Amino acid sequence: MYFFNDVTNILIFVGIVLIATLCSLLYAFVLYRKVKKIEVNHKKMEDISSYIHQGAMAFMKREYKIIVIFALGVGTLLALTELIPSLRGAEGVGYKAAIAFVFGALFSGLAGWVGMFAATKANSRTASKANTEGMSSALKVAFSGGSVLGLTVVGLGLFGLTLAFFIFFLIFGGASANPRIQYLALYDAVSTVAGYGLGASLIALFGRVGGGIFTKAADVGADLVGKVETGIPEDDPRNPATIADNVGDNVGDIAGMGSDLTESYVGSIISALTLGIYAFVAITPELVHSGGVIFIDGGVVAQIIAQVLYPLMIAGFGVLSAVLSVMFIRSKTWKDPQIALNVSTYAAGLLMLIFSFIFSQIMFDGIKAWGVFGAVATGLVVGVGIGMIAEYYTASKYRHVQSIVEQSKTGHATNIIEGFSVGMKSTFLTIIVLVFGLVVSFLFTRDMYGIALAAVGMLSTAGITISVDAYGPIADNAGGIAQMTNLDPHVRHITDHLDSVGNTTAAIGKGFCIGSAALTSVGLFFAFEKSAGLSDSAGIDILQPGVLVGVFIGAMLPYLFTALVIKSVGRAANKMIEEVRRQYKEDPGIMAGTSLPNYAKCVDISTKAALHEMILPAMIAVFSPVVAGILLGAQGLGGLLVGGLVSAIMLAVFMANSGGAWDNAKKFIEEGNLGGKGSEAHKASVTGDTVGDPFKDTAGPAMDILIKLMSIVSLIIVPVLAQIEPILKFLYR
Repeated sequence: MYFFNDVTNILIFVGIVLIATLCSLLYAFVLYRKVKKIEVNHKKMEDISSYIHQGAMAFMKREYKIIVIFALGVGTLLALTELIPSLRGAEGVGYKAAIAFVFGALFSGLAGWVGMFAATKANSRTASKANTEGMSSALKVAFSGGSVLGLTVVGLGLFGLTLAFFIFFLIFGGASANPRIQYLALYDAVSTVAGYGLGASLIALFGRVGGGIFTKAADVGADLVGKVETGIPEDDPRNPATIADNVGDNVGDIAGMGSDLTESYVGSIISALTLGIYAFVAITPELVHSGGVIFIDGGVVAQIIAQVLYPLMIAGFGVLSAVLSVMFIRSKTWKDPQIALNVSTYAAGLLMLIFSFIFSQIMFDGIKAWGVFGAVATGLVVGVGIGMIAEYYTASKYRHVQSIVEQSKTGHATNIIEGFSVGMKSTFLTIIVLVFGLVVSFLFTRDMYGIALAAVGMLSTAGITISVDAYGPIADNAGGIAQMTNLDPHVRHITDHLDSVGNTTAAIGKGFCIGSAALTSVGLFFAFEKSAGLSDSAGIDILQPGVLVGVFIGAMLPYLFTALVIKSVGRAANKMIEEVRRQYKEDPGIMAGTSLPNYAKCVDISTKAALHEMILPAMIAVFSPVVAGILLGAQGLGGLLVGGLVSAIMLAVFMANSGGAWDNAKKFIEEGNLGGKGSEAHKASVTGDTVGDPFKDTAGPAMDILIKLMSIVSLIIVPVLAQIEPILKFLYR
């Protein structure tokens, strides 16, 4: 165990993690080059792909300009705390935390940008391979394009976090031979890199909310005017909103989803790093700072260092597992895309179990080694379980979607009612599995550290999970391009099959996001409680009026956030519908096929609406913990986090699964069931899908980010709260 007292030996373990991330980034670059080298040789296909690429990148550029301004403002506030005498030198704030924040935002934003760039190059090449070589080749291209995002997200996110942690560890005195100094350096480094998590969270919020508003405004416009009013497919080139719809698939489900899981990935590791300092030991940073510990045994400090390094090692080998899994899938010819994607997920999970077992035995002794391994394994199992539940409630082959299909026979209202019922019912099994994960991971370690490790375990295979999820929008875009270029019907059959599998993977991916968000937020909450010193006193007393106030306000915030986001989608969609109707009215040649619609105008409408509407929800997420902390103090802020976590998780599960079920019910009818397209049942299902779109692709995914961002902001401001009394201190007895 004394192995971990030597900074050279620590560097060896950190180096292993950094090498794993560089392998991931290098392989992502290789995949991008392979995809880009594929020749399309179809002028119209290349033109449409170019429209999608240019629209997506134009949106990203405009969105990132706003993000940069917001990020600089938050970073400046973090740095300015250095000027407040009572906060000078406090952990987690100051210019060092501001630097970590900037790097977190930079790496998260870069991951989304790279993934978007690759995806918008892969879509036309997927359609081209489907046209010339068939299913297997098209699958390989779409999966390769998605893997660029998956491997870039985990590679950049973990590389930046690990490097920042080790540099700050050395700056704060980690190379010292004095165990006391080394322990405090470890604590200060972990507190500082919480700023990295805040940067990643901020990018994720803008990416998910902004991208979600964009994609759903375009999707609703394309559906309602295209399918319902004019009776043409949403991907028909005569539909002015079709390019905006395809752009939206990328900005919402590629860049937005990538930023979302980057944040979860980084947040889970930070919570494990923080709780690793406190796990299995009786000493605390406050005790060491005050001189209450005369002598700190070097073996104890070595144990704590091992507990902090272990989550980084798990994440590092998770990155390698994803790389090996992608290589394995690409090395074979697959006729069934669902089998290929399932194998990739299970292969990565199996490799992770092997790696985590080996390193738990190397880094820990006896029963503790089995405990940390069990916690990581529990997270992997829970992740798979939540994905299976999401599939059960959203796949058309199961009874829940079929019940929505059946209710579509009697009209729009019954379709909506049944969809709500399915979404609400799905919370039961999901929460049971989550609770199982919380209890079992805690029992394995008898410490909150086990819950944080479960979150890390669940997200350790994020590289492959994101790759599988990102494959879906690429396949969807490929189908749209095939439709717009009038390729042979067999091509559309291939892309439709790839897309239908992508719908299932997207539902599983959303379930995975929700589960990881729950475990990560619980870990961050306990890290907040430890950092605030609440666990060393009476804890958070629910009977205190100030805490109850926090719980009620926290439970309300996800509903307010959801209302703002859904209303934003409605306003943006209304503008899109009016624009599509205007173009049809003013240019009859569009429907006749003699003139092209103004695609750029529809892209511009979605872009402006998304960028304008995302500001207020972002401000609520960032500043509500700050205001609650000042008014109610650390205990009241703890209540806010509890109320927000429980409320947001329920809403996220409900909205993701009801939206997915509505979508697949519509697709089932469009396959020719109950009269197929144009039937009354189909019209009812389109209404349900339209209601479900902002649920599953905008508000639902944003719930994950809301609770994680509130948690990470709370963790950051703990040092500030320790220096001030709550304004409403009369609420505490």
